[in-house]
Order: sequence, then C-alpha cells, then structure tokens
Amino acid sequence: AVVSTQSTGENWMKIYTPVVEHLKLQIRFNVKTRNVELKTSPETADVGSIQKAADFVRAFALGFDLEDCLALIRLDDLFLESFEIADVKTTLKGDHLARAIGRIAGKGGRTKYTIENVTKTRIVLADSKIHILGSFQNMRIARTAICNLILGSPPAKVYGKMRTVASRMSERF
Repeated sequence: AVVSTQSTGENWMKIYTPVVEHLKLQIRFNVKTRNVELKTSPETADVGSIQKAADFVRAFALGFDLEDCLALIRLDDLFLESFEIADVKTTLKGDHLARAIGRIAGKGGRTKYTIENVTKTRIVLADSKIHILGSFQNMRIARTAICNLILGSPPAKVYGKMRTVASRMSERF
C-alpha cells in the first residue's frame, strides 16, 4: 500500500512506531516519490492490518490529531470519509463558497466543534475539502449536518435536527 503525504518528515517516528510495534508491518518513506510504503512482515498477525495502517497514515496526512489517528489502529469500526463542497452544491464559487466554509466552521470553530461533539466524530476542514473520521452511523449524521450547512440552512436549525437524530440513535442501543 502506498500513501502520499506532505508532513511526514518531522513526524516520522510518530507514524513509524505504531505501525511497526502494534501492527507488525514494515514501513518506509520513499523520498523520490514522497510516498509512505507499507508491507507485511513475517510477524504480521492480521491481514487487515495493512489497511488499518494505510488509513492511519492517510488520516495523519489529512491533518487529524495523532490520538484520533491512533484510534483507527485500535478500533475496528472507525472509518475515514472525504468529500468536497462542490460534491454537495456545484454552483458555489468565490464568496459564496467562502460563506459555506464559514457556516461549517462557525464563529471561532464553534459549529465544527458542536457537530464533532454531538456526533462523536472528528472533522478536518481543508479548504473546500471536508474529512470526517468516526463510526459509520455517526459519520452519516455529521455528513448530513455539514451538507445542510453547505446548502444554506442556519446553524441553529442544523443543531436541532442533529441533536434529535443523535438522541434517537442513542435510544436504539
């Protein structure tokens, strides 16, 4: 598995240690192609560990905190999803796109943090790309909330819907 990344130089040991010690994989950074290369070793126990390692490195490269990335290695039901604002609404350009990003982030990042806390997910806003890390159901709730904000719903209305859906989800289990 090959994962392209930018910020690996100064953080190499933070990436290297969990992959080698926990997942028992071989990892190297190809300087020419600027890719992280993963390979199974004779000690590798689980076949799915190479996918976990690829997700871990990709999440780190996308800008998630190291602790959140480590959760991808430890837990089985965590996933990573990325989409662009243009995927939701293609007509947004210039200032309208900037306002949509602003609605997602909120004043001082408050809207983003609220969505993260209610849905138990992690969100990274990278320009017009949005990356969500969490369980499948929780990612769906967060994605719906973000899509509603992109489409122009006021944050208060989105909070209300999100809390209703989240409380319904917690009642089921």
